[in-house]
Amino acid sequence: MKSKITLFEGQNIRREWDGENELWYFSVVDIVKALTEQSDFQTARNYWKVLKHRLIAEGSELVTKCNQLKMIADDGKMRETDVLDTENMLRLVQSIPSPKAEPFKLWLAQVGYERLEETADPELAINRALKTYFVARTVLANGCIVF
Repeated sequence: MKSKITLFEGQNIRREWDGENELWYFSVVDIVKALTEQSDFQTARNYWKVLKHRLIAEGSELVTKCNQLKMIADDGKMRETDVLDTENMLRLVQSIPSPKAEPFKLWLAQVGYERLEETADPELAINRALKTYFVARTVLANGCIVF
């Protein structure tokens, strides 16, 4: 696995790439810390512990989809931490009541709505794909690189 740290509004989010399954795994505590604006790791860990129990009581399968990986901790040592893949990380974001989570929630709602519309009218999906293709082709033709 390949380790990498990414930033979310100045907060470090540890993640690992699983090349075999082609999935990113994100540190749950890091996400919780960033979204809830916790001051330290231990407070974020306690928040996750309480949230886990609430999710289990609600019947959510999110906790059972949580894995553990060794990641570099603040003290420089490799320690096991709960991780989620991208799909389940987005489900976690939906479970956290936080103003910082709102942009993610709005984006997820918009994408979900668009996909439901495309299911009802497949021509919309074709038009979206064509638009994306032509934009990418135009960008490449102009020699621009977009990140």
